[in-house]
Amino acid sequence: MPPNSPVPESLKTKDITALPSLFYTWQDYRCGYELLTSGDSTTDKGVPLVLLHPIGVGLSRNFWQRFCQEWCQSGYDNPVYNPDLLGCGESDMPRIAYTPADWAKQLQYFLQTVVKKPVVVLAQGAEVVVALALVQQQTEPNYIKGLVLAGPPAWTVMTEESPSWQQRVTWNVLDSPVGNAFYRYARRRQFLRSFSERQLFADRSDVDVQWLDTLLAGAANPASRYAVFSFLAGFWRQNYEKAIASISQPTLVVVGEEATSISRSGQAETPEQRLTQYLKHLPQGKGCQIPGRNVLPYESTTEFVSVVAEFVKQFNR
Repeated sequence: MPPNSPVPESLKTKDITALPSLFYTWQDYRCGYELLTSGDSTTDKGVPLVLLHPIGVGLSRNFWQRFCQEWCQSGYDNPVYNPDLLGCGESDMPRIAYTPADWAKQLQYFLQTVVKKPVVVLAQGAEVVVALALVQQQTEPNYIKGLVLAGPPAWTVMTEESPSWQQRVTWNVLDSPVGNAFYRYARRRQFLRSFSERQLFADRSDVDVQWLDTLLAGAANPASRYAVFSFLAGFWRQNYEKAIASISQPTLVVVGEEATSISRSGQAETPEQRLTQYLKHLPQGKGCQIPGRNVLPYESTTEFVSVVAEFVKQFNR
């Protein structure tokens, strides 16, 4: 459905927050997801989208609610699959050290058994590395038609590997009473607001009640800390230059005009430099900058939906 065509009434009135939670089982773990469709099987003809939420205190598939609402109300008829990664949201939260490969295996199973057709994957922030691991899982059939990298990490961060001993030491410290105390501190509303204003959003006023309430609810279960600790321990920190250069699928890189890096090593990089580096290494890369900083699907939803829709057009033919 083109964006200028009339929006079906069912889409105009659909309440994204009321979508039923769906579940599947992977390696004896219960994993949650949502499925957004037009409600009319005759119009759901576009390539499906699969959304990868970021890892962080209180983050889950709910990160994508604004995107889903805007996508729906703009009249696009692509089915949208919005899974919770293991350790997050409504998925089980085992006490393990999660790696990008673990989440990629979960998602590959999800593609094979739930979606069952090729998709465009949208990855937010550092979840780009999970998308890369997922691409490497593909054989025949190949379930990935294209990729959208939303606010990817600074190029220097993506090409610097952290020592495995350092990752283990950090994990052991976090997986202790010290880490438990830190997580209780980090999930307070005051800390979440301060961190979001300092590190994530271009405009402080966008750190609204909806954002904070969603994070607080997502962090209520203390077992949600293990996914966050895995991220903080740096199990995802590798040199991904070759992996990025090996992506054969068309890839859209979307960078915020005020993009910054939380990591010290990436702080000197400008948004323009970041975008240039990704496009230099991606064989079929396209890129753009839109208003915003580091959480574009949430803070610049309309602009983000617009560039994604334009990119996805090529797969709907």
